[in-house]
Amino acid sequence: MIPRYQTIIPRYQTILFVVLLLASVVMSVVLWQLREHAHQRLLAGQDSEPTQAPQVAPAEQATLLVASDADNSLLTQVQPLPLPQDPGARARVVLGKLLDLYAAPDAAHPVPGGASSIAQVFLLPAPNQDLDSARNPQPAGPELAVVNLTGAFVVSHPSGLETETLTVLSICGTLHANLPRVTQVRFLVDGQPRTTLAGHADLTRTYLAAEAVPTEGAHP
Repeated sequence: MIPRYQTIIPRYQTILFVVLLLASVVMSVVLWQLREHAHQRLLAGQDSEPTQAPQVAPAEQATLLVASDADNSLLTQVQPLPLPQDPGARARVVLGKLLDLYAAPDAAHPVPGGASSIAQVFLLPAPNQDLDSARNPQPAGPELAVVNLTGAFVVSHPSGLETETLTVLSICGTLHANLPRVTQVRFLVDGQPRTTLAGHADLTRTYLAAEAVPTEGAHP
């Protein structure tokens, strides 16, 4: 008969194995308790944090110079709008509402795009018109508004001298009506200069905003 050999595990290895096994179990329990404790602290912090309502700008009366293709005129509309205090953001809101009116199905001056067509509006000190103002600049003097339109708006804008001019002048007039310090307006498209809006209205010039505010119902 072939003798059988039995493997005998030394006593110290058995003790070491049991100790390591117990240590693993204890560490698992401790980690689980730490995880639960951290989770409870997170929930407690969320519950104790006061709920803050989103800040909403108060509604004010905004004046829009709305174009009408029927008689090529600009008509004044006053609408309540949530207007922020920052002048640049304020300008973007009123122009966004103006272009939303043009994008509506029943628009008197249909132009697709809406409020998203206004990428940014920058307000800068207007170039001084005389020597005295250049020598003594006023801290709250006239401003130049730089309106940055999106390329998508320009591509989709109807072509034609009258319809393009109405869009440009309505933007200028609306800016001046709500921000009287804006006396001049320039246009960019996707942050770059562009020669015309859709082939006719000149976008290389600086527009005098006050001249774009006609008498009610008058032709610009």
